Amino acid sequence: MKPTAAVTIGPARLVAVGTPEQPPLCGLLVDAGKLESFDVDRSLRLQREQEDWERIGSILVKLGLVSERDVAESLAGQLGLDLIDKVDYPDEVPGNGEIAQRFLKKNKTLIFDEDDDDLTVVMADPLDEYVVDALKLCSGKNLVPRLGIPSEIEFALDQLYDGESKAFGSADTDAVAAQYLDDVEQLKELAGEAPVIKLVNQLIHKAAECGASDIHIEPFEDQLKVRYRVDGLLREVESPPIQSTAAVISRVKIMANLNIAERRLAQDGRFKQRVRGVEYDLRVSTVPTMYGESVVMRLLQRDAVAMDFGSLGFNEAQEKTMRDVLATPHGILLVTGPTGSGKSTTLYAALKHLNQPQRMIITVEDPVEYNIRGINQMQVKPQIGLTFGNALRSIVRQDPDVIMIGEMRDTETAQIAVQSALTGHLVLSTLHTNDAAGSVMRLLDMGVQDYLLTSAVTAIQAQRLVRTLCTECREAYTPIDEVVARWGLDRYSDDKKITLYRSVGCDSCGDTGYSGRLAILEILMMSNEIRELVLKRCDVGDIACLAIEQGMISMRDDGLQKAVAGLTTIEEVLRVTPEPPTKSSGA
Repeated sequence: MKPTAAVTIGPARLVAVGTPEQPPLCGLLVDAGKLESFDVDRSLRLQREQEDWERIGSILVKLGLVSERDVAESLAGQLGLDLIDKVDYPDEVPGNGEIAQRFLKKNKTLIFDEDDDDLTVVMADPLDEYVVDALKLCSGKNLVPRLGIPSEIEFALDQLYDGESKAFGSADTDAVAAQYLDDVEQLKELAGEAPVIKLVNQLIHKAAECGASDIHIEPFEDQLKVRYRVDGLLREVESPPIQSTAAVISRVKIMANLNIAERRLAQDGRFKQRVRGVEYDLRVSTVPTMYGESVVMRLLQRDAVAMDFGSLGFNEAQEKTMRDVLATPHGILLVTGPTGSGKSTTLYAALKHLNQPQRMIITVEDPVEYNIRGINQMQVKPQIGLTFGNALRSIVRQDPDVIMIGEMRDTETAQIAVQSALTGHLVLSTLHTNDAAGSVMRLLDMGVQDYLLTSAVTAIQAQRLVRTLCTECREAYTPIDEVVARWGLDRYSDDKKITLYRSVGCDSCGDTGYSGRLAILEILMMSNEIRELVLKRCDVGDIACLAIEQGMISMRDDGLQKAVAGLTTIEEVLRVTPEPPTKSSGA
């Protein structure tokens, strides 16, 4: 039954939303930038085609276009109701408990408070006239509605009445889960059921809302652990029921077009998901573990990728140095650092800077993380023989001006890259080393001859990512003289009084004290003096010290400078940077 235009709850009169004739909720979501107009049309068409009428907000959530919180916040603003957070839900059932829990669970309604005159309830749908009238009739009191997020209400009801979460279904047991593991067809059916689809969509939506880069789903003997990687650090979130393990993992594998019957080998896939009106690419990796398959989903938001050096954390001098390196017609630019240090993002920013109509640019990547218009991007496929080495041999014959190699993994790739640089190509690539000077020895260890290396490499950039302080809650303090002297902080400020900041934590940053990340980096230019040290096979520390003498700012110094500027903390800088280089005893 379709709702009428208005509903009266106690003294308040609420205007209905989500009707097929006029869905103002959609307009609010579009105005907030969380929904596109063409998504509204598609959702309304689906609403009209359904046999049983359903509110537009529920349809938008099921389609993965917006989150439950997006709908609840917009609805609360339109109806003038308070949106109650789950932390404020009561720990015990208020009042005399006369209203049947079965009725409350079925209609996603939570008794929030009760006194002699008023019954305060948190509802997923305060416009449901049947539920409103039933509650008023049963209690004989004035109804005071509040708005809640449906999944949070369901979980709270399970906690209040059952003592545990049964969002996946009370009939599920370990024996049933084991049976599903042995029957692929049943597993497909289970993974396609509405509760499982909703659960996986919620995991993705919540990850996107908190700015997570990865979702880790890890099965253990007595728990299905879910963790989000936010600003480089893992954060554990509310775990789904253990009985849902097989279904949740199978649902993710189906979305990524992976083989759900294969649980003995690692698999990789990807899929797209629209969250809050934003398109995300999700890269999925599964590996077998003792209690099932561990799944990691990496969230890639194309529109949010910083494609300029300034927003990545480069200062003016570093940006100028990088642009000068990219202006050279040939040579190798290496970006180094551990996994998750933003190397690929830096290379994409370099490609965007180089992306001009007069240049032919080809990339070889594994995988292609972001598509850039005007650049030919190739993804390696080792299973059919398309390796980095084979791909590089082919693309050199394409007459490119710029070649980007996702990673130098082996001797063959490194040697072809060096030959390409020596024959007039600008080559960009990444390498896994701790610092810029260490990359030289890494290439020598990979079999690249020293005289070719010194001729081909133009510059090496090493970088790390540090969390940036939340500007809403960061707290200034004056460090003691010993700290200033130990780290030489007075080098980075013209004022005699050094001011640093510490993390505090607030609602806007999720009580972490940090919001976002930026790069701290060092750029080693291959000068003639450094080339001589390489040819003499000198120690890495000697090379690094000479580079610093010639003007290179080390990663730690760059980080400390940004800490003095109030962008991050000294603790963050020390957490991610290696020890400063020292000269060998024979230098």
